[in-house]
Amino acid sequence: MSRSRMPLVLGLGAAGGIGYYLYSAGGNAKAAEAKFESDADRVAAKIKGKLPGDSPNAEKEFKKYGEEAGAKLDKAWADADREAGKLKSNAESYAKDAKGETLKAIDKFDRKVEDGAAKAKSGVSGWFGGSSK
Repeated sequence: MSRSRMPLVLGLGAAGGIGYYLYSAGGNAKAAEAKFESDADRVAAKIKGKLPGDSPNAEKEFKKYGEEAGAKLDKAWADADREAGKLKSNAESYAKDAKGETLKAIDKFDRKVEDGAAKAKSGVSGWFGGSSK
């Protein structure tokens, strides 16, 4: 089973860092600590300066980005609404056409049934000597 080398690397890095600050401070632990804190503060300030929102115009920039995003969202919503309206209109038109075709087919079927019933009635009446009207 292999062991991770990460603890060894981190330990050597920490020992090297401590050695560097002690050497640059001439062996004085308090001076080395002050130098380390100074460097850490400088690095933190540099990182904070690179983060978005740290500039004096950050609020205006973020507001502009927010307005642009809102405008894009509104446009997308309007486009989707317009497309939904078109689809609804097309669906209503299709349903209306289908309803009309169905009603025509029903009327045609009814006529055939009525004609068949009339023929059957005249045939049955002929058996019993009645006349068809």
